[in-house]
Amino acid sequence: MDLGKGITLELVRVSGGSFMMGSPDGEGSDDERPQHRVTLQEFLIGKYAVTNSQWEAVMKTKGSANCDPKFQGADQPVVGISWHDAKKFCEELSQRVKRNVRLASEAEWEYAAKGGNQSRGFIYSGSNDLNDVGWYGSNSGSVTHTVGQKTANELGIYDMSGNVWERCDS
Repeated sequence: MDLGKGITLELVRVSGGSFMMGSPDGEGSDDERPQHRVTLQEFLIGKYAVTNSQWEAVMKTKGSANCDPKFQGADQPVVGISWHDAKKFCEELSQRVKRNVRLASEAEWEYAAKGGNQSRGFIYSGSNDLNDVGWYGSNSGSVTHTVGQKTANELGIYDMSGNVWERCDS
């Protein structure tokens, strides 16, 4: 999607399918259990986390404005926003592009992170080695990084195993 001034927002089409959502008994946290089968229809999801420049193009406010400047790079993911802010971003973007844009559901996000119907069963989104696919405490220098620097998952989606937490719609 063209947001103007050379700024785009790329979406990836995720084919529908079924998967086991959540963690098996004895793994993960209580809110990830019980593991259960979920079937989803085709949907679109961002290829990258929303960046500060994309936020500014849509919302007309500085992305990550309330955060340390080290989090405010144009191609770094926007941080320091609420769920309500994320919903408002989707509403504004919907009006701009004349189509419905919404946050992914938790099930859609997890399915996409796991590689959808192209999943190869990796531990992390796109690899069994977290260093290949994610920025996290030990390798990030306690700062977010430009989106898309690590390896994408099977669907071509980046940063699903690190860099920032992502907002979902229930």
